[in-house]
Amino acid sequence: MKTTIRWAGVAIAVLLVAVILMLPGYLERVTNTIVPHEPYEISQAAADLHKELFVADLHSDTLLWHRSVLRRSARGHVDVPRLRDGNVALQVFPAVTKSPSGMNYDQNTGDTDQITQLVIAQRWPIRTWGSLLERALYQSEKLHKAAERYPGELTVVKSADDIVRLLTARVAGEQVVGGLLAIEGLHALEGNVENVQTLYDAGFRMMGLHHFFDNRLGGSLHGVSSAGLTPFGEEVVARMDALNIIIDLAHSSEAVVEDVLKLTRRPVVISHTGVKGACNSARNIDDSLMRRIARRGGLIGIGYWDGAVCDPSPESVVRSIRYAIDLVGADHVALGSDYDGATAVAFDTSEVAVLTEEMLKAGFTQEEIRKVMGDNVALFLSKFLPAS
Repeated sequence: MKTTIRWAGVAIAVLLVAVILMLPGYLERVTNTIVPHEPYEISQAAADLHKELFVADLHSDTLLWHRSVLRRSARGHVDVPRLRDGNVALQVFPAVTKSPSGMNYDQNTGDTDQITQLVIAQRWPIRTWGSLLERALYQSEKLHKAAERYPGELTVVKSADDIVRLLTARVAGEQVVGGLLAIEGLHALEGNVENVQTLYDAGFRMMGLHHFFDNRLGGSLHGVSSAGLTPFGEEVVARMDALNIIIDLAHSSEAVVEDVLKLTRRPVVISHTGVKGACNSARNIDDSLMRRIARRGGLIGIGYWDGAVCDPSPESVVRSIRYAIDLVGADHVALGSDYDGATAVAFDTSEVAVLTEEMLKAGFTQEEIRKVMGDNVALFLSKFLPAS
């Protein structure tokens, strides 16, 4: 009897260990999905053009997940091998630190948090379990360690000089990928404006003010208040400007967008979004605000998922890109996939040449394609990142 109980205990322990080891991978497989499809046909003209492009993507939440960015994975949407397959030269990697249950586009509070469960399930350091700031810093460490391990494959971009070096390397035929650290929601400041400097010192150069809920800076596009910037939010924006940190207004309320445009003279970005006139989704802000962002020299990153473009097919993504160009001009439109962000997409980053194909089919000029696919981002970062 004792032997039976002992072996039963061993079996249960083995089962628990197996569940713990397999759970992170399972969670991502059911969260970051790709719509089943036949291989996309890429014409020779599109393939040749795509090889010449500097391709950049303003938003992928890859650092949140339990896998190495350096290794090819069978799950999720982005890793360095697949970025190289897609000829993607620059990827912005935001740190996600808190996300409410439901994550709907209409109304959320900050009373719940799914990321805490994910952090524990993925066996992140204990210091990250109760601190949003530490979660951001840990994701920075992940990217820096990957770049230090394989500098010929991945480099962390922090300055305008780094952009010039990346452009030079790509022109020379090197396949190194640049990774720029961002953050999705400054609730990670934990109410302390000095933590803007802490995040900057850790390599963060783009910061989104909000995610799916209102925070101490002001209202989220998906919160309950629809409020503008608080006095704390104004203080944070001023500190970001002083450090040449790029402000990302994705997920911010329309009132916050207006307040930021009044406060800062620097251009801003909306890293991952759609355009209201092309997809009337609660995820997308009014077209008039998009025009104001563009007039100030800003960038609008078009996403690849249904909440942004209504239908995640490559053709639909390109329709939103066309609408955005017609609305704000080709100099202000970029790619903002929202890969690995709990999204279902029709192509992963290795397949991004399908956008070049669809833009050619839709009659885009080569100049428009080059700008949207990455030249706009390269020029923007070379102007507005810290010099060195």
